[in-house]
Amino acid sequence: MLDWYRTYLVETGRSPALWALLGFVITYGVVRWVTLRIRARGVSEDPDGGGAVKDIYIGGVHIHHQVWGILLVMLTGLLEFRFRPASPWIEVLAVFFGIGAALALDEFALWLYVDDVYWSDEGRKSIDAVMVATVVGVVMLLGTSPIGVDSQTAEQSGLIAASVAVVVHIGYTIICLLKGKLATGLIGLFVPTIGLVGAIRLAKPESYWAKRRYSDEKMTRSHERFGAAYEARRERLRDVMSGQR
Repeated sequence: MLDWYRTYLVETGRSPALWALLGFVITYGVVRWVTLRIRARGVSEDPDGGGAVKDIYIGGVHIHHQVWGILLVMLTGLLEFRFRPASPWIEVLAVFFGIGAALALDEFALWLYVDDVYWSDEGRKSIDAVMVATVVGVVMLLGTSPIGVDSQTAEQSGLIAASVAVVVHIGYTIICLLKGKLATGLIGLFVPTIGLVGAIRLAKPESYWAKRRYSDEKMTRSHERFGAAYEARRERLRDVMSGQR
């Protein structure tokens, strides 16, 4: 097992991605459990209902866990840039980076709305951010290139062909984003087929692409495609991710 880890993860440079992903997923699960416990105590109005699990206040100011996450991401980034450590220290930094990213993204909606919307409908944007980050983390662990062409392919096909491939790849990734498909666009950076399919298929009705380019007939199709059934599936997934179901 150790030989497999060294051969397929350490020597290929994927081990930091693995440890960052593990740190991210485990921390997110723990943070959601903690916040649910704190909320349950508040709803029951039982001051001891949460036990040792409590919000953190410094000088009378509630310190959200995104603050610790942002500081941890900054610290691990600075240490990586300064020391460029080899294994196993790079994996240690990766774990702490994943922990920091989870703490920060779990309150992504607070960044977006500059308000404490954690338990509101707007707060569910944090769930979307975590889902996207998790999927991107998994895709990065697979070791694919974020520009659609790796160095070996570029050497084999030549500079001009590789440049054209990169431009096309980035092009349909941007189309995905313009069509309101953030997750598909980000994943498409690493998995070109997904990006291409997302660029071809219908845009979301509220997207820039749909509002600028779609006729009434096509806009109606878009509303049908991304209507109540689509939103219901999305809400069920959000509930699972948030620990509320």
